[in-house]
Amino acid sequence: MTIKSHNRILLTGAAGGLGKVLRQSLKDNCNHLRTSDLAAYGPAHPWEEIIQADLGDDQAMDHLLKDVNAVVHMGGISLDGPFEPILRSNILGAYNLYESARKNGVKRIVFASSNHVTGFYRQSETITASHPPRPDGHYGLSKAFGEDLSRFYYDRFQIETACIRIGSSFEEPRDRRMLASFLSYADLHRLITACLTTPVLGHSIVFGVSDNSVTWYDNAQAKHVGYHPKDSSDPYREAIFEKTPEPDLSSPSVQYQGGAFVSAGPFGLK
Repeated sequence: MTIKSHNRILLTGAAGGLGKVLRQSLKDNCNHLRTSDLAAYGPAHPWEEIIQADLGDDQAMDHLLKDVNAVVHMGGISLDGPFEPILRSNILGAYNLYESARKNGVKRIVFASSNHVTGFYRQSETITASHPPRPDGHYGLSKAFGEDLSRFYYDRFQIETACIRIGSSFEEPRDRRMLASFLSYADLHRLITACLTTPVLGHSIVFGVSDNSVTWYDNAQAKHVGYHPKDSSDPYREAIFEKTPEPDLSSPSVQYQGGAFVSAGPFGLK
């Protein structure tokens, strides 16, 4: 059973793929759900308050976080690309979010980080939260910044954060890589619920994956969060092997955990 642990939760990035899913499920975690995005995403549900806001606008963020008890931060650019848009949305936007949280007395944030923070580890490796970041692009770099930023705001201002390094969250895994990185929608909500309700969160890094037999991630350091996935990529394994070709082991997208992100670009790098 999901506990209504907070009076008002803010969900950013509500127009995105996972934001649309969480607009439905997070209503069970609070009395009032406030959602936001820069893009329009239709009329409000009966349980929902919509405030359209730009993460790069500090005054808009101050208004957005007023009277909020916790934040599920899914907002920002979710694909790799040129640095400038990612700078405004993911880096400046994360700073504005945390600074507004500090001003408004918000003490718990669930931060959507990414497996692309560690995308340059090999698929033959198993990593923990103690492994240093190895971002695979501008997007992964921005999420590594967000993790460091959240650590600073915890150490300095006691704002607790769970950095969820989301793997591949879809209705079902789509390829062989996702046998290791798959996170079901239901497990995503279970993980966010655990982060919102654990008595002492501190600053925690949690790998956002389901209970997959094939995995690159060891979540032992996040036991205190209380996340217990119930879904798995395993039932899809046979079908995925039948419909996908043998992997080219010389390809960087097969060698590294970040998949295609490791060779994307160069997006105007100088």
